[in-house]
Order: sequence, then structure tokens, then C-alpha cells
Amino acid sequence: MFYVFLADGFEETEAIAPTDVMRRSKLDVQTVGVTGIQVKSSHGVTVTADVSIDDITFDNLEGVVLPGGMPGTLNLEKNKKVLEYTKYCFNNGKIVAAICAAPSILGHLGILRGKSATCFPGFENELDCKEYTSAHTETDGLVVTAKGAGCAIEFGHAIVSLAASKETADKVIEDMQCL
Repeated sequence: MFYVFLADGFEETEAIAPTDVMRRSKLDVQTVGVTGIQVKSSHGVTVTADVSIDDITFDNLEGVVLPGGMPGTLNLEKNKKVLEYTKYCFNNGKIVAAICAAPSILGHLGILRGKSATCFPGFENELDCKEYTSAHTETDGLVVTAKGAGCAIEFGHAIVSLAASKETADKVIEDMQCL
């Protein structure tokens, strides 16, 4: 199971686009309401999460996805359970993915030390990484980071490439008419 954490102020494209790519790839994905089951995006779009953060478990956990946006990133980082699940994934060889401002959370947790990473311009100093690449999407081991909303489908592709296969990810992206 992959958890896509949604906190008030999240960037909707950075959450929904990779969730869509992952589900089209037949991965088990749940959106997780961190600040309630009804979560309001940074642009005023209210989304109903699949489950509340109080209802998730570590059972069958394959990875976490942290969308960016403001103040969504700050609200994610304030939540001890989000941090606990993120650290668990990193420490147990699971996928950890963050986009836009959210890679800063990974930097603060020390997850990016010794890794190449990318993020939304202006958050580079928060990464504490080996190399800031400024690429649209960066994969280093089981850690995926991405620059922003315009890279959200590519971000989903990178997650699926790790979780399933590059061929599966390529097929889904082709079927979506992205290639």
C-alpha cells in the first residue's frame, strides 16, 4: 500500500496526478487525510481522502508520497504520524517520494544525506543532500523528489518505475497521451 498524505494547503496537482498514474498502474494507493477526511488544497479545492491518518497501519506499506504546496508542506511536517511513516519507509527499504516544497521535509529528517535531489526553487537549502540537481524529477535509490506541479505526471512515472517497472510506467504514460 502507498499512502499519499493530504494536509490542508496541499498542491492538488502534485497529489492527484501521481495518485492517478499509480492507480492506472494497478498499485494499491490510498489518499490519507492528515488534517481531516475533508482536505482543502492551496487553491481552495476540497478533496475527500480515502482514509484518515488515524486509520492507517504499517501493514503491507510499500511507500509514502508527500505532495507540496503551502501551507500543506508545513502541515505535513507538523504531523508526527506523517514523519513516523516517512522515516519507517526510509529505514525499511520502502519508497519515499516528495514533490515541490515537500522534499524539505526529507531534508529535515536526514533522508537526503548522501543523495541527489530536486525541489521547488527556493527550498534547495532545506534539502541537506549530496547534490541539488534542479531536474524535474530525481530518483536516488528508493527516494524520489520532484520540482513542482508541472512535473507531477513525471513524478508519478518515477514512482511507478520503482514500484512496478519502467515498462509499466511507460505504458501508462503512453496511454495517457503524455508521450
